[in-house]
Amino acid sequence: MKTKDQRRNIGLRLTVLARLMRSKFDRIVADLNVTRSQWSMIAVVARSPGATQRMIAEALEMSEASAGRLIDRLCADGLLERRDRDDDRRARAVYLTEAAEPLLAKLAEIAKQGEEQMFAGFSQEEVDRLEELLDRLYSNILKD
Repeated sequence: MKTKDQRRNIGLRLTVLARLMRSKFDRIVADLNVTRSQWSMIAVVARSPGATQRMIAEALEMSEASAGRLIDRLCADGLLERRDRDDDRRARAVYLTEAAEPLLAKLAEIAKQGEEQMFAGFSQEEVDRLEELLDRLYSNILKD
């Protein structure tokens, strides 16, 4: 019986932990006028310049339509831009603009501080083990 209760408790704690992380991040970045979704989009485009809307949607695990609306918003705000692709006239590539660079740097610093706080007192071996365990949970959840 203890195992069933432990599993339920762990699942609940993961849910609460994710909510706490989101809430804290939202409070910290409120002054920057950027949402978590926008930050995630900017981070994906920064890691994969020239990605298509489909590639970005897959990376963020969201629909292409939702990704498109978010890209449109960030383009209107001057943080992203769409460019034609030489290899595929139907697809457009998404890039950061120069205006996004200072925001990206601020958000990266905020994320780094949050990670340092969250993993305070953890050894590298513990972080590695936690990553392995979370990868297994993720993989199990994705199984059909």
